[in-house]
Amino acid sequence: MVEAVAAGPRRRRMADVLGALGRPKVALMLALGFSSGLPFMLIGNTLGFWLAEDGIKIAVIGFLSWITLTYSIKFLWGAVVDRIRAPLVGFLGRRRGWMIVTQLSVGAGLIGMSLSDPRAHLGVLTVMGIVTGVAAASQDTVIDAWRIESARDADELGLLTAAYSLGFRAALIATEALILLVAQALGWPIAYALYGALMVVGLAASLLAREPSRADEIMEAKAEQTRRHPLAGLGDAVVGPFIQFFQAHGLAMALLMLTTITAYHLCDYMRGPMSNPFYQALGIAKPTIAAVRATVGLGGSLAGIALGGLSSVRLGVGRTLIIGAILQPIGIAAFAFLGWHGGDWTLTTIVGVPITAFAAIMTFDSVAIGYSGVALIAYMSTLTSLGYTATQYALLTSALTWSGKTLKGFSGVIVDHLNRGRSLTDAYALFYLLCGAIGLPAILLCLALAWSSRRPT
Repeated sequence: MVEAVAAGPRRRRMADVLGALGRPKVALMLALGFSSGLPFMLIGNTLGFWLAEDGIKIAVIGFLSWITLTYSIKFLWGAVVDRIRAPLVGFLGRRRGWMIVTQLSVGAGLIGMSLSDPRAHLGVLTVMGIVTGVAAASQDTVIDAWRIESARDADELGLLTAAYSLGFRAALIATEALILLVAQALGWPIAYALYGALMVVGLAASLLAREPSRADEIMEAKAEQTRRHPLAGLGDAVVGPFIQFFQAHGLAMALLMLTTITAYHLCDYMRGPMSNPFYQALGIAKPTIAAVRATVGLGGSLAGIALGGLSSVRLGVGRTLIIGAILQPIGIAAFAFLGWHGGDWTLTTIVGVPITAFAAIMTFDSVAIGYSGVALIAYMSTLTSLGYTATQYALLTSALTWSGKTLKGFSGVIVDHLNRGRSLTDAYALFYLLCGAIGLPAILLCLALAWSSRRPT
């Protein structure tokens, strides 16, 4: 499907792989992945931790997770960045210009959140969170387009996807784990301001990146067509990507693809807003959470990313999707053991170092999420076409996020309901089991997708 990566994969020697890791494009992709991942938790789960510490009601925290719905309408931002040059810096190119504008906007939004006290100005903080969310979703859209359009072949697309995933995961560690230590020492407002300033990492990468020339030529041709026929150009920008996608795959197969993508990470999205309040209810201290996330959590994520990439090559994307769909609900449901126990406990001791249940479960969960994430990103990246890259990939990621980011707003209400007649930790245990069960339809859909893909056209 992707003209930019039409060349088939060939057998790679280890020297080829190691040499590819030194490409400047891969280093830039790593930095852009970090920039893309930086705001994700700061308007999601980490914001929930801040609000919980400031005494905001759990149901309100759940509702405020709807800020991340800005990620669910990415196809709107995709249509903009595919057709319109960025203001002021558009001369740098369609992709680079929008990366710079969105990165500056994310940084400004995070700093604006840092200046808002949740207890006194929750409304202002919410507005700044929405601003950050719109800018962050737009940044994701244009970075995804640059990643796909810049790849010379399928091998390089896989390499850039892995680098993006690694950078994104590093940002999640920084915004889920390390920020807890910063907040413990300096307070949440200063922590958010410092992380807003960290957007300079992505800004530097955008300035150093090269505009994908082939894609830019196609987009300029479409822009010229729009200038000659404004209504036709508008129609092509809005509905053209959808029509082309359904024509390329067929209605039934396209709907199955979108449904599978929609359900794939639903179990992970549902548990998201309650993760940090759950750890707080278990009595696990912030430094402990940060230490586990930054050590075994990070190691598990890196292992999952590596295994996901290796599995995609050796087993194929279809089988890798199925394995990831199975691993996710198991990892999520395992947290129920912590709720039933009422806290953390030591499983064993290795060389005098205690291995706790929290650390073990967190490690497996990180492997599962890292593995499945790489498989899904690689799969979706092969489904787009030049000329519609940003909008079509945004359509796929919107399908991925819209249900989860909508339904997760009710996560706090679900925990409150389960808490009636039960202890809070028991309520959380049942909640995590429910989230695990939500992952079961994704397994069936992946199996149906694999079966349909093998059928002759």
